[in-house]
Amino acid sequence: MTSTSQIISPATAELDGKPLNALEQQAIDAEIDSQPAPVPTAAVASRNSQILLGASLVLIAFNLRPVFSSLSVLLPEIMAATGLSSASASLLTTLPVLCLGLFAPLAPMLARRFGAERTLLGMLILLAIGTAMRGLAGIPVLFFASGLAGACIAVGNVLLPGLVKRDFPNKTALMMGLYTMSLCAGAAGAAGLTVPLEKLLNDSWATALAVWSLPAIVIALVWAPQALASKRHAQHNGFTVRGLWSDKLAWQVTFFMGLQSALAYCVFGWLAPILRSRGMDGVTAGLAVSVSVMFQVATCLLVPPIAFKCSNQKLINVGLTAIAVIALVAMTLGPISGPWLWFWAGLQGVGQGGLFAAAMTVIVLRSPDAHVAAHLSSMSQAVGYTLAAMGPLTVGLLHSWTGSHHATAVLFIILGAGAAAFGIGAGRARLVAAKTVAL
Repeated sequence: MTSTSQIISPATAELDGKPLNALEQQAIDAEIDSQPAPVPTAAVASRNSQILLGASLVLIAFNLRPVFSSLSVLLPEIMAATGLSSASASLLTTLPVLCLGLFAPLAPMLARRFGAERTLLGMLILLAIGTAMRGLAGIPVLFFASGLAGACIAVGNVLLPGLVKRDFPNKTALMMGLYTMSLCAGAAGAAGLTVPLEKLLNDSWATALAVWSLPAIVIALVWAPQALASKRHAQHNGFTVRGLWSDKLAWQVTFFMGLQSALAYCVFGWLAPILRSRGMDGVTAGLAVSVSVMFQVATCLLVPPIAFKCSNQKLINVGLTAIAVIALVAMTLGPISGPWLWFWAGLQGVGQGGLFAAAMTVIVLRSPDAHVAAHLSSMSQAVGYTLAAMGPLTVGLLHSWTGSHHATAVLFIILGAGAAAFGIGAGRARLVAAKTVAL
């Protein structure tokens, strides 16, 4: 068959100097039409950069939870080696969560000054330093390093949802699912692997904690070229958001985020010690937490697309809260022998993971634009995580006062009831009344 490259011009109707008849012309025209249209080089480059950006944001999210779950599974060893009391241990687990709230308001200001991309790069570098410093093993250093890591994570928590809404406006549900999935994967990996790592590292709990700086170093190297090449930072200087802190819906979103986070950080900080206090060995307790968090990964992927399609998210928020609390109370007081442990761990993960995904999703759904989303994310995490810090702190204090975790189950029920109540308000199909204003 004659190739189309021999055709001088489709309009000349000549081939090798001979006129074409109608059938030959139609055949050649059909072959030309069947060829795929060339994809512009710029479009390919843009698509590749978008894929790289999405993968990078997901990998950054992976590094925002190992600090919490790696510490909790080694808490009995740390207490035994250092002489920390239950009250002091509760302060250690609470400090990074408290920093999530205290430092969240800095994120929008840093983003306006340096750009979100460069701010995230600085966050990753400092997070790697703070996580690595835990390997020094001293108690003052451990407290300082935990606080530094918490402050860095606060910045990432605030900026990532805004970047998702800005750069993936047509794929927000998918990206929010991948983002929350990656958060859970980081927590699950740290919960399940930290105790085995400690055994491999000559029973050094400090080195096992410091190992989790390596993923942050790797993604910092991946992210650095993108962050330094970004020219978006000047765009952040020309806008501010007004009316957010006086909006009732914004406060409902904030308290929903805070109370569900209080439950989550009770799991990250105290579920493994609770199980170990009931006679479970460290590896099995860590694996149970890991199983719970791995189930969170699945629901993190499923909940955002479902939430986006629903007319409101009230039933989703209440139902997931009930599942999370029932399973958590059962793991604290109920049967945990044989298959019961894994059933409750999986069920708790379904509820908690879906609950976190729902809380992150309503931030996006209740925001009219990316600027408001970033500020609502900052508000809900500044106030919400400060409130959430009271969860693990109260668990430790209750154990110190009573010598058991029976009162902790009551605390879980109270936190869940509050989360469900505010989840109803946050789930209404409305937008916050805040507006983006040019400076």
